[in-house]
Amino acid sequence: MRAALLLAAAAALAPAQDAHEIVRRSVDLDQAYLNLVRQYTFIERQENRQFDTHGKVRDRESRTWDVTLLVGSPYRRLLARNDAPLPPKEEVLEREKLRKSIEERQKETEAQRQERIAEAERRLRRQREPAQEIPDAFDLKLAGSERINGGECWIIDATPKPGYKPRSMRAFFFPKIRARLWISKSDSQWVKVEAESIDTITFGLILARVAKGARIRIEQTRVNNEVWLPLRIDILASARLALFKTFHGEVEVTYRDYKKFQADSRIVATDPLP
Repeated sequence: MRAALLLAAAAALAPAQDAHEIVRRSVDLDQAYLNLVRQYTFIERQENRQFDTHGKVRDRESRTWDVTLLVGSPYRRLLARNDAPLPPKEEVLEREKLRKSIEERQKETEAQRQERIAEAERRLRRQREPAQEIPDAFDLKLAGSERINGGECWIIDATPKPGYKPRSMRAFFFPKIRARLWISKSDSQWVKVEAESIDTITFGLILARVAKGARIRIEQTRVNNEVWLPLRIDILASARLALFKTFHGEVEVTYRDYKKFQADSRIVATDPLP
């Protein structure tokens, strides 16, 4: 936490030198704040929409989860499907899964508990790992500024650097996307990212192929005036799965009700099932 505060102070005082410097500071801060990120609970909603050949929605499904901390590491509990409460039988199953998870975690030795918590931290860092390569993987150019949610942001365009070989397997697709980043001028944290595939992206040899033109937009919001957390993710893509099934659709993920895990956090009930 102390390192994060020092980086934030330096970011506020240091003048912007160029696009690469702005992005590199933002990436460093994103990593430094991970310990704060994992202290927050939230509600997550994901909606999947599939389109027909005319571009009209033919199928729509959503799920909502409560993501909280259970004995030191995250726990996801399904709350709703298609914005309706779970049927009684499914609700009972979810409560039973929760009860078993509580029992298992309470029976852990101290070493087992620390390893579980450490694995959750490693998983979070792996999710953010590709961002560390952005300053090296892309040619970055200042493209102006824009006011977002009351704050001034730099706009930075990112195009793949010719010949760049990603160091991380999680960044393998970087040479096949271009992006635009909005980074806060006040604290150097990224506020929004929009990216588009400029070539077909293949996952797992030929298990899935995402067509050129796929788009993703990620937005963050500042919470408690101390940390930036996800607000929404929008993905629009056409893909072929295992060379047989074609998917053309959109995924929308939203996050709300952030609470720091302390006295005002949601408390996981441990009441026995009726």
